[in-house]
Amino acid sequence: MNRIEAKFKEVKKKKRVALIPFITVGDPNLETTEALVPEMERRGADIVELGVPFSDPIADGPTIQEADIRSLKHRTSLKDALDLVKELRKKTEIPLVLMTYYNLLYNYGIERFVTQAKGNGVDGVIAADLPVEEASELKRYARRSNLDTIFLASPTSPPQRLKLIAKESKGFIYYVSLTGVTGVRKKLAEGLVFSLKRLKRLTEKPIAVGFGISKPEHIRKIKRYADGAVVGSAIISVIGKNLKSKDLVQKVGDFVQRLAQAC
Repeated sequence: MNRIEAKFKEVKKKKRVALIPFITVGDPNLETTEALVPEMERRGADIVELGVPFSDPIADGPTIQEADIRSLKHRTSLKDALDLVKELRKKTEIPLVLMTYYNLLYNYGIERFVTQAKGNGVDGVIAADLPVEEASELKRYARRSNLDTIFLASPTSPPQRLKLIAKESKGFIYYVSLTGVTGVRKKLAEGLVFSLKRLKRLTEKPIAVGFGISKPEHIRKIKRYADGAVVGSAIISVIGKNLKSKDLVQKVGDFVQRLAQAC
């Protein structure tokens, strides 16, 4: 049993939904990212999703794109993200998931990436633009190393494809709550509860909902139907508003704590 599986079992036993904050590695710098992870864990995060900055994202909205730009100004790389996880493992056992794009993995070398990721303490990987049908190479190496491969399902996924995504996802299934890109939303997408119920009927694996989950109220509305809530743009907005503040880490922690209380 790896860290992700153990965490979802722990959360389920406590009758909670897992809080999964997303931050971009190197935003605004690597030192801050390294400080944010244990702070978010202390404030109630269950799993942390670390975004590897990429110049041409297709799933990320303006807020995360701005975080990518801030990070890439320092030339933050996939190797930097892997090295960061290695440092974090000296101080925390919280499950860590890398979210990236396949171009970066392919360029780095799939086998090399998987070997280093697992060796450094990464628990799972999401390649946002990699369809499950085309993921054979990543899955092959990841299965050998017990690195979870997490695939995305969406409101437009037909039942047969949902079954395939559920079958091939390890760790959890990432359910994209809406048709569109990441970003802060005032309200949840229409039909989300119906879609989650449909997916729940097809699998017993944990389902984490992301894209547009922005505030405690959203988490309270989905907690009966999902196993995890991914919050990214709302947290990165806090970072963006406090770039020059010495209290940046604390302010992110305060927001994460409010989210955790809703879980």
